[in-house]
Amino acid sequence: MQPKTLIVALLALSALSCSETKKMKKDHTLFVGTYTNGDSEGIYKFKFNSETGELTHQELAATLTNPSYLKISQDRKNLYAVQETADFDSLGGGISAFQLEEGKLNLLNQKGSGGAHPCHVALSENGYLAASNYSGGNVSIYSLMENGALAEDPQLIDHKVLDTSKTSHAHMAGFEGDKLFVADLGLDAVKQYKEQDGQFVAAQQPSLDVAEGAGPRHFTFSASGRLYVINELNSTLTVFDPTSSGTFKEIQTLSTLDPKFEGKSYCADIHLSPDGKFLYGSNRGENSIAIFSVDQETGKVKPVGWEPVKGDWPRNFSLDPTGKFLLVANQRSNNITVFSRDTEQGTLQFLNEISLSSPVSLEFLD
Repeated sequence: MQPKTLIVALLALSALSCSETKKMKKDHTLFVGTYTNGDSEGIYKFKFNSETGELTHQELAATLTNPSYLKISQDRKNLYAVQETADFDSLGGGISAFQLEEGKLNLLNQKGSGGAHPCHVALSENGYLAASNYSGGNVSIYSLMENGALAEDPQLIDHKVLDTSKTSHAHMAGFEGDKLFVADLGLDAVKQYKEQDGQFVAAQQPSLDVAEGAGPRHFTFSASGRLYVINELNSTLTVFDPTSSGTFKEIQTLSTLDPKFEGKSYCADIHLSPDGKFLYGSNRGENSIAIFSVDQETGKVKPVGWEPVKGDWPRNFSLDPTGKFLLVANQRSNNITVFSRDTEQGTLQFLNEISLSSPVSLEFLD
């Protein structure tokens, strides 16, 4: 073999090896947000093996008060955490912006969230961050600087003035295109805003209402634009279908609980599988993950089953990057439980667990 031919062959072999290594990646970094009123000290980091489903290499990634919700930027360069308190500053809780360098968290800056007890943070694709303040009943929207730090002078959207007969509790915000959606548990509605000249104003359809006392908490969008809302207080799931005019209409509401369950229960989190064929929701009280199949034509769902979480008070949960595992943060039993996921049937099977004080938010880096 000629030297030039040999070099070409070696380069091709090297490229193939790199490609295979990338495809065979099995270790993923998981960050976990917690409540720090017990033994926890802040944000923790684990290694997750996507072949065995094991969590290992636990370490404290950042000391922070009540980082109950985490969000990693799409480019994987930044991580943001709320500080779910009422005394970060004179207005309430706080938000911390970190730079991610080789899996390490380096604090960039911290700002007030504009209200008490921020419980969720969301990122847009064009440089905005929205923090939902539960007790404050409002949402703060920050512009992000080039390095991911929080800029000055956020916009504050106050839900308390929208309906004085109810107590606003902003629980989750989410960006979808140029729109901002906010689930307000106290107002029984998902509020909708649009970006206009650098500010977010009421959209054409400003409110997507659910049943009185339902308490919308979290939501997720399908690839086709359908909106799935999990309601905390009456343990239901509501499906909204987008219309040709740009509005939404409710097409289905059903219980997230096993008909055999008796007792009080409160929904928490909701996620679609990567292929959109299955929907999962967490029930605190029943202590289960509700599993639904999704009709790909209509968007409606039907129950597949309910999997016990092997813990108490399942708060947030997450699917791993492969979509083959589902991990649950059980706040009161101080453990994270890992389930394998049947990608064809949607069902879950318990694998293992690991102890951690008051886990709440699970966010994979890669």
